[in-house]
Amino acid sequence: MNALKETTFIMKKYNITANKRFGQNFLIDDNIINGIIKNAEVSKEDLIIEIGPGLGTLTAELLKYSGKVISIELDKNMIKILNDRFSLYDNFELLNDDILKVDLKKIIENNLNSQKLKKVKVVANLPYYITTPIIMRLLEEKLNLDSITVMVQKEVAQRLTTIPGGKNTGAITYSINYFANSKIVLDVPNTSFIPAPEVNSAVIKLDILKEPRLKVEDEKLFFDIIKTAFLQKRKTLVNALSNSSLFNNKQEIISMLNNLKIDANIRGEKLSIEDYYEIYKYIKKQ
Repeated sequence: MNALKETTFIMKKYNITANKRFGQNFLIDDNIINGIIKNAEVSKEDLIIEIGPGLGTLTAELLKYSGKVISIELDKNMIKILNDRFSLYDNFELLNDDILKVDLKKIIENNLNSQKLKKVKVVANLPYYITTPIIMRLLEEKLNLDSITVMVQKEVAQRLTTIPGGKNTGAITYSINYFANSKIVLDVPNTSFIPAPEVNSAVIKLDILKEPRLKVEDEKLFFDIIKTAFLQKRKTLVNALSNSSLFNNKQEIISMLNNLKIDANIRGEKLSIEDYYEIYKYIKKQ
């Protein structure tokens, strides 16, 4: 049974409709599902953490190719469906929990210590309304992850995977670049879902760096500088930073940029991550 027939059958059997509150759109494109598995490079040595499995369309394929799948689902209506489908699988575990609250570090440690699993990968069709908080939590907690392969809104995918200072740069671009190498691996039309969302999607893959790209002692300060520069994107970096408590006045900022050989009229989104690193080190010395 293909994904479309399977999904419509399950929805009818359980009298289920997509819940807007949880940002649900059910994936029905077999080519996209297979593409996710292929690009995530799922193997029997992998522990897969799946976020928001929904009806379990992607879950079914993950179970075929991985060592173990831990699916974390917030919607209680999906729990019975997922248990009915997969409870007999010895490599399946289901948690009815909030991905932003569950203790992922403990889950990963327990599974790697007790089973013959070597790598941990996140593979998921993320709820779009909390994409950024989920990805940032996965990165900032510095979990023992090999990679993150997730479907997100296409516009967000472009912002997450661009080179800092490029066309689609946002504050989160620098965070992603700090922790991982990123790329778009699949474009996903809205017709790949029921109900079809208004926007197109993309699958991105983040290969987690063994160490962050830069040696930053005070990560909070480093990212606060970047966030401040993006609070008012149309303003120059000088004007944006002058609204923070990092400097006493604009002249201090101009003097710093001159010392660092950074154009005083530049906007924050045009700086490289290395430029922000130089600004961070300058502030730390003061």
